[in-house]
Amino acid sequence: MSEKGNAAADWKVGVDIGGTFIDFCALETHSGRMASLKVLTTPDDPGAELMTGLSLLAEREGLDPIAVSRFVHGTTVGMNTVIQRKGASLALFTNAGFEDVIELARLRMPETYSLFCSRPDQLVSRDRVFGIPARMRSDGSEAAPPDLASVADAVAAARAKGVAGIVVSFLHAWRDDGHERRVKAEVARLAPDLFVFTSAEVWPVIREYERTTTAILNGYVHPRISGYLTALEERLAARGVPATPLLTKSNGGVMNAAEGKRSCVKMLLSGAASGVIGAAWLARQAGEDRILTLDIGGTSADFALIVDGQPQFGTGEMIGEFPLHIPSVAVSSIGIGGGSIASVDEQAILRVGPESAGSTPGPACYGRGGERATVTDAMVVCGWLGHSAMAYGQLQMDPAQARAAVGRLAARTGRSVEATAQAILDVAISELFVEVEKMASRAGVDLRDFALMPFGGGGPMLGALLARELGLRRMLAPRRPGVVSALGGLVADLRGDFIRTLFRPLSPAVLPDLREAVAQMAEEGRAWLAEQGHRGPVDLLLHADMRYAGQSYEIETSLDADWLARGDLDAIAGRFHATHARLYDFFDEKGHIEIVNLRLSALGAGPSLAFPQAEEIDGEALAERSIAVHVDGALAQVGLYRRADLVPGQRFAGPAVVAQEDTTLAIPPGTQVRVDRHLNLQLTFPE
Repeated sequence: MSEKGNAAADWKVGVDIGGTFIDFCALETHSGRMASLKVLTTPDDPGAELMTGLSLLAEREGLDPIAVSRFVHGTTVGMNTVIQRKGASLALFTNAGFEDVIELARLRMPETYSLFCSRPDQLVSRDRVFGIPARMRSDGSEAAPPDLASVADAVAAARAKGVAGIVVSFLHAWRDDGHERRVKAEVARLAPDLFVFTSAEVWPVIREYERTTTAILNGYVHPRISGYLTALEERLAARGVPATPLLTKSNGGVMNAAEGKRSCVKMLLSGAASGVIGAAWLARQAGEDRILTLDIGGTSADFALIVDGQPQFGTGEMIGEFPLHIPSVAVSSIGIGGGSIASVDEQAILRVGPESAGSTPGPACYGRGGERATVTDAMVVCGWLGHSAMAYGQLQMDPAQARAAVGRLAARTGRSVEATAQAILDVAISELFVEVEKMASRAGVDLRDFALMPFGGGGPMLGALLARELGLRRMLAPRRPGVVSALGGLVADLRGDFIRTLFRPLSPAVLPDLREAVAQMAEEGRAWLAEQGHRGPVDLLLHADMRYAGQSYEIETSLDADWLARGDLDAIAGRFHATHARLYDFFDEKGHIEIVNLRLSALGAGPSLAFPQAEEIDGEALAERSIAVHVDGALAQVGLYRRADLVPGQRFAGPAVVAQEDTTLAIPPGTQVRVDRHLNLQLTFPE
């Protein structure tokens, strides 16, 4: 029954915009009914597809905009701005003599063993970096104040370069940002039309390169994100949505749109992070505590680990070619997606990605003008796809167009069309395999202890094929894998991160400073949650970036605030030793420990949601019909199942294809499949 016009209805809407589709996940909390939807993106007018989706939800599901009490939005606008290099023209003001800070970086090449590797061009070119005579010592004392006459000269020179904004980043601003604030104030006086960000206000962390690049990323995407969010608020208000729009953050939490306009850098990984949050929520519902996530969209594939039911966090995630040094859900990405284009290089070697067909024109099989073969086209040629409409009926697969596109590649490789399609899939799977293995090695985990959870439009399409190659034992396919990222926004907490750089040895002398820092950050965290409109309980999570004296980099170590309160340094040291041993299989019990950064996360719990469960029946699922699929290079007859017809407790075996509104699941031979009480598909692979 439609809830349209029913004042008692309470809708919570999560939205995630990818490179090809915008996903909607809407839950009516009183009835427990969930509606989901995919709409093709409009690259020329970001946000227009949002209005299209709301109109379709109103038409198909009875969603009344007035009844929307929570609206959470994740977007790739910021990330795409960096990747496509379409951001603001910036100038960088830094200490005189340190104008090469972003060019020198860490003196490391992106690919150590590649003879053809080169560094990316910086987002701020060298001719737009200006040195200001000023010096703050590492202890926070002033050696020389900023030369304001040099600031005036730099502003004039920056104006002549046509910049839209200025980033101010000085040495040791993590200790005392007085110089940055004075220069910002002078720039604002001289050029009120230019926006200005300082490194300390963006993320006051030690190490000038990391702090500077993070501030530059914030300024680079600021105009596009600010303009996008302003248009979003206006569009929602015009549709009568009363809920204040919330934005998913790189750290897996949410914040309001007003903060998003200022702290743009905090939402650069919002889509990838909310997908992991949604997957973690689904995993906990299903009783799973160790999950490898696989989120494949039209352009890229994202991987993450869920341990003990919780996402893993880190710093230094890559945004395009640049590191982002703020706390983020730890996600690894590669340019392999459903729309990734296959090509043959000058040496006649088949390659897949990173170029993507996107939503316009899209894969050839979409029938929207695409002529180049993609991963999706290869799946159609092999027979895994093309047996039903895609994207909630918006796309009708055109197998003839897919064969024509793959056929053009086949003519160059000297293989049959089917063999070329299989080769495209093999290359894509091998690329995914390498990236997952690298991530597992960095995390120090054995993937055989994990179940794979594929989602996104392309995750279920390739997930089981990848799991088989990785030697995984199980896979968990959620009920609506195509909209897991949108679901993540629905269930996410408000989360604010705060940091203090201490750079002190772990000793009794540092305890007063630790306690003071925690108290200050806790106060800031509670105030931040209040600004976001949160009125409920507050959870505070404490971590420290610690290392053995002499090490170059730190590891994140979770701490208990009670340890600081009672001065239990042994407990703090013990946690660090244990964390070090888990990551590196080594610890030095007598080693001198340093605390570099103290970090606190303030959490305000999101809505408590639950999906209905059904009793399981023991029975064999019946295939709708048999279809021909090229499996591992040979033609085979496999069962085609409709996801909507499967009920909890039913079983069937691969090879099989499961078709549904938002994606298609390809199941290789020998796989056992069971439907659980949450309507997840539990896949077990042969030993």
